[in-house]
Parts: sequence; C-alpha cells; structure tokens
Amino acid sequence: MKKTMKTWIGTGTSPRDVTRRDFLVSSAMTAGLFMAARKLFPSGAYAATTAPEVTGAKLGFIALTDAAPLMIAKEKGLFEKFGMPDVEVLKQASWGATRDNLMLGGAANGIDGAHILTPLPYLMHTGKVTQNNQPMPMAIVARLNYDCQGISVAQEYAGTGVGLDASKLKDAFAAKKAAGKEVKAAMTFPGGTHDLWLRYWLAAGGIDPDKDVSTIVVPPPQMVANMKVGNMDVFCVGEPWNEQLVHQGVGFTAATTGELWKGHPEKALGLRAEFIDKYPNATKAILMAVMEAQQWCEAKENKDEMAAIIGKRQWMNVPVGDIIGRLKGDINYGNGRVATGTDLYMRFWNGGVSYPFKSHDSWFLAENVRWGKFAPTTDIKALVDQVNREDLWREAAKDLGVAAADIPASSSRGVETFFDGKIFDPANPSAYLDSLKIKASA
Repeated sequence: MKKTMKTWIGTGTSPRDVTRRDFLVSSAMTAGLFMAARKLFPSGAYAATTAPEVTGAKLGFIALTDAAPLMIAKEKGLFEKFGMPDVEVLKQASWGATRDNLMLGGAANGIDGAHILTPLPYLMHTGKVTQNNQPMPMAIVARLNYDCQGISVAQEYAGTGVGLDASKLKDAFAAKKAAGKEVKAAMTFPGGTHDLWLRYWLAAGGIDPDKDVSTIVVPPPQMVANMKVGNMDVFCVGEPWNEQLVHQGVGFTAATTGELWKGHPEKALGLRAEFIDKYPNATKAILMAVMEAQQWCEAKENKDEMAAIIGKRQWMNVPVGDIIGRLKGDINYGNGRVATGTDLYMRFWNGGVSYPFKSHDSWFLAENVRWGKFAPTTDIKALVDQVNREDLWREAAKDLGVAAADIPASSSRGVETFFDGKIFDPANPSAYLDSLKIKASA
C-alpha cells in the first residue's frame, strides 16, 4: 500500500489524499514554474519582491513615431514581463482627448498615464488647461525621445527658399494678410512642444506668432489632410506626418526640430500622481517595461521591424515608407534637398534620453512664461520639483540593471544653445527670457 499524505489542495473545503510521489511531482512542477517566472524578471526587480499592486493600467498614446516605446512594450510583452500583463495602450484622438481622459482616470474609463507633450502635465497640474481650471496632480517619470519633429510649409511657399531661417516667409505672409487672407500656423496643443518649436522658429525669423499669423490646433494625424485642402500655411508636428506630407507632394519640410536645438527633449511618459501614490510598484514596473522598450527602439538593427510594427492599423495605420526614412536619419525635405545618414534621427535611449532632466522641463516652462501661459512670477524650479519625478526613474533604472554610465549624475544637463545663438541657463531662466526680442509681453 502506498503511503499517503494529507494536504489541502485546490479551493475545496475538505482535504483529499495524494500519494507522496504525486506530491513530489507537483512540488517539482511548482518549483519549475517559479524558476521560469524568475527568468522573466531582471534579478534586481525579482529579488526586491516588489510585485505590482495591480496587473494592469490604461496608457494613452497619439499616433506618432515617438510613442513607439509604449507600442513596442506592448507588442514585445514587456509589460507582462514585469508583472503587468493587463496594461492597455489606448489610441487617443488628440492631445485634448488625452488631457480629458487623464482627468477621468483609468477607473472611470479614462487613462492612468500617457505618451504626452512634455509641458502638458505642467499645464494640467496647475489647472491652466483643465475645465474650471481644476488642477490635476501629474508627474513626469521618463522622457520618451529626443528630436525628429518637423516644421513643414505649404507648397505655395517653395519659391521663398525658406528653411531654417523663417524670415524668408515674412514678406509672403505680410502680402497674404494685406490681400485680406488669413495666415494659419498649425500646432497640436497650445503650450505644447510643437507650439513652442513653431513659435521659436517664427520668432527667430522676426515673425511674431501672436500678431503676424493665426495659430490653430490640429491633431497630428489630421495635419496632412488639412494642408492638402489649404487649411494651413505651415505646421509643426512629429513624425511620420512631415514625411508623409512630402511623399504626397503637398508641402515640404523647412527644418527639423533637431536643427533648432540638437538633442532636444520631446515627449514624456506622464502619469496621474494619484496612480503613483496608490501603486508605486506598478509605476516602477511600467517604467521598467518602457525603458527596456526604449533600449530596443534605439538599436539600429531594429529600425525596420519597428517601422513595420508601429505602422500597423491599431497603432499609426501608416505605410512603412512614410516612417522608415526619418527614423534612420534619411531626410527628403521635399524642396529638392535630400540628406541621408544624418544624425537627426529620433533617439530613444543612448545619451541619457530616457532620463527626465529637470533642466529641460525648466526650458519648456520658461517658454510658456514667454508666451503668456504662465505668469512671469512663476517659480519655475518649485513647479518642476513638484511634477518631475526623476527619482522614480533612478529607482527603476537601478532595478533594471542600467549601467552606471547611462544614469546621469545630475538632474541638469547644463547650459543649452539654440540655432540662433540664444543660450538657456537652467539656473537663470530670467536672463534667457530677457534676451528674447519677441514674446507675448512685448
């Protein structure tokens, strides 16, 4: 007769007998599953026994190439790898919709976080762009990419020779206004990155974006269609929409934003502060998944696969041919200028891209002071300290096993220099603002 052991198994209310052999086999299988699961996690994350408090979260994205880290994290099973298999990556119709769904929160059929314009969490946190000016505590936990946005111009202006120097449009815009027509400059959200790149470029060329043109808001995926029917003269947006514009022969790219400010920060990973406070381990898991996806996106050998993935219908619904060129640094500007193998491709990881430098957020806030979104008396440093959670990034990087050389020693990247010679010292934003000729208060 086989010896038996009494044990509680399953969800029943009474014990059942199993043989010692069965018990040992079951134990071995359990141990095997344990070790298999352990291999899915970096040793630091697993050893810390900081399992996510929830298995899912709702993250928004706009159909832009720089949302790739979220798309890839989902497609490659990285959220699942870090213990959050139920993360949803949900397409948003516009940045306004992203804001509205963040206000709702995931529990109320909104979203918990998003691929987001870097200034938007600050505008929400202070209630500048929310209904009834109701503040929504927000946090930036990572930067998603550098560079590779574009400023594109309608084909009718090809004869001006406009490029990095926007002043070549000044007379053409003035003539159009004198003829009783409106000059429209489109961006994606007031106070957002594209608004600020467009304004900086125009102002550097002596064109006042508040007086000489009418700025309008158009969601990124609708830019090309709107320029095709003549609804705008110039726009600023991320890829792949500038490249698609060129391929359709509707307009041309005057400059990429990397030409305005080389190595500039662009989108961020933003989360509701409430989500972070309630689910700190889940927050770290999301961060680790996105950071690993950024490393994958950075690798040159992955660019073709990446373009094929993010071009899918559920993501951007765009032909690979409209994505791949600028993703690799090959730029057909559409005005006879073609540059191949440039270093103006989108960066996702190398060179500290993922780390959310506080100094970079300070520039975005300074520019929004410049254009009247924030008061001149705004304490920029204090506001950055409220929203920027670079400390969470550092914790996630440590558990992910990120090399020390890839973790910035300081929260400031230091003094930044722009294409027109202007200098931004994050320790003295006022001096930068004083150096600018065209601004809202002028």
